[in-house]
Amino acid sequence: MNIETFREYCLSFKGAEDKLPFKKASSEYDSNLMTFSVMDKWFCFVNIDMFDFCDLKCDPDESVELQEKYKGITPGYHMNKKHWISVYFNKDVPDAKIKELVKKSYELVVAGLTNKEQEQLAAMK
Repeated sequence: MNIETFREYCLSFKGAEDKLPFKKASSEYDSNLMTFSVMDKWFCFVNIDMFDFCDLKCDPDESVELQEKYKGITPGYHMNKKHWISVYFNKDVPDAKIKELVKKSYELVVAGLTNKEQEQLAAMK
């Protein structure tokens, strides 16, 4: 998987948007972080230059199981370690599993939206 394919997949979800919110950051790593969100709530972020891993929201129980099964899944980088995981692209996590985890992350964020936000999302084309 490459950054273009990954970005296209992340944007395939209803209401998904991407941003480079830290473009003016002093750290080169942070300035190249692309976030993917729905209703302004992040479900994923990735460094677009290095494209070494992504951070995803994850159910805490599933997170533990995934970290035991895959060397390429660790607690979320710079995020709440209970609710976020880092998934490394060039380790032992298959692309299909990465896509599944991105979808689950999106679904977790959508489930946490307010009723009003969910209605707004449902009304989008």
